[in-house]
Amino acid sequence: MASLAAIGFRAHSGWAAAVAIAGRRDAPAVVTRRRIEMGLAQPYHASVGLELREAQRIVEGSAARAAAMATAALSGLIEDLRGLGHEAAGCGLLLASGRPLPPLERILASHPLLHTAEGEMFREALRTASRACSLPLTAVKERELFTRAAAVLRIPALQIERHVAALGKAIGPPWRQDEKLAAAAAWLALGAR
Repeated sequence: MASLAAIGFRAHSGWAAAVAIAGRRDAPAVVTRRRIEMGLAQPYHASVGLELREAQRIVEGSAARAAAMATAALSGLIEDLRGLGHEAAGCGLLLASGRPLPPLERILASHPLLHTAEGEMFREALRTASRACSLPLTAVKERELFTRAAAVLRIPALQIERHVAALGKAIGPPWRQDEKLAAAAAWLALGAR
């Protein structure tokens, strides 16, 4: 019988860190990790100065490509997990502050909003991929990750942080902040099942 695994994501412009964990609820282990590519890194930046209709076409096309690439990558990851004896049970996704985005013309006029919109585009691609692969999604604001994980897992936040940091020793580098936070999001998703 396959053990349950969960996949955590920390998105960036054009890519995401993905970490899959499985094992005991109180001390899971990393099964695999990878970088998921999702296309043009800065489609909003590329649209600055263009006619609004053309900018909209670029943004929408980039969003569709990102979702397709994320879905293909997640499908491949699920198959790889099956080959390792694990069944994907859900995904964890780290979110930003969650403020709604203004209309495109306002985004294109503000450099900080360009970055915000791009981040949201790639998080949405991962949401779409989770739905397409029929995996429940546990989304959490990054700043609330360890507090929420502590409540769901019933493990002190400091213990979760220490275990996540130690996971890197077992799997080896790279084990940067991206992988650590993606692993914690996966652990939260696994605990939510």
